Amino acid sequence: MSQPSLRTNPDLQIKDWPEPKPRPDWRARWHAHHRRAVLFDLDGTLLDTAADLGGVANELRRQQGLSPMALEELRPYASKGARGMIQKALGVEWDAPDFESLRDEFLNIYQRDLSRHTAFMPGLEPIIQSLEHRGMPWGIVTNKFKRFTEPLIDDLGLRARLAVCVSGDTTEHAKPHPAPLRHAIAYLQLPAEAVVYVGDDFRDIQSGFNAGCFTMAAAFGFCSSDRPVSEWGADAVANTSEDLATLLA
Repeated sequence: MSQPSLRTNPDLQIKDWPEPKPRPDWRARWHAHHRRAVLFDLDGTLLDTAADLGGVANELRRQQGLSPMALEELRPYASKGARGMIQKALGVEWDAPDFESLRDEFLNIYQRDLSRHTAFMPGLEPIIQSLEHRGMPWGIVTNKFKRFTEPLIDDLGLRARLAVCVSGDTTEHAKPHPAPLRHAIAYLQLPAEAVVYVGDDFRDIQSGFNAGCFTMAAAFGFCSSDRPVSEWGADAVANTSEDLATLLA
């Protein structure tokens, strides 16, 4: 099985899969399962990685003689990782001749110090604690590659708490392809409708919908998609972490 490459733009697959459509009866169908689970996207949904990713983006700007950008300008692009940061901070698109060398430099810097400022998104840690208190397994499905995901979850002490962790190169395809969600659901040994996936990007909702699980749009996250959150086709939208806690109750 071939694995995703850093040189592949997974967003090009968006047109390959059906558009998500909200299912108004998702809550009843989810609660119909005695054993249930919740999966989270990583960047901008579960963890706030913007400061560490933004710091690397500004280091690349410094190397090119540019002044630093405000974190709030960079934050919305953090869910797309190095690609989004380079596009915003340097104005270099993913198909430009010098993009690959810039991405390699970005990732090498990031890997050396990827958890200095990273923490739970506001309000997410109590949600995780509530799931654990209820005995409900939770996990991560991210497009961040394993060489970054694994050290990060170790640095934050999450490994023993996770039921499953799927990185961007765990399966043959990354999101928006449904393969990563299907892999996680199979690992949990649950029916797809016993699982809810929470994400802050349209590709999260598309991946979850086509994997057969229920989806929640984290409108409080980085949300770098061009289309409004209300048009993602999620089964539910959480505008705040409090909304998310209520939806998962």
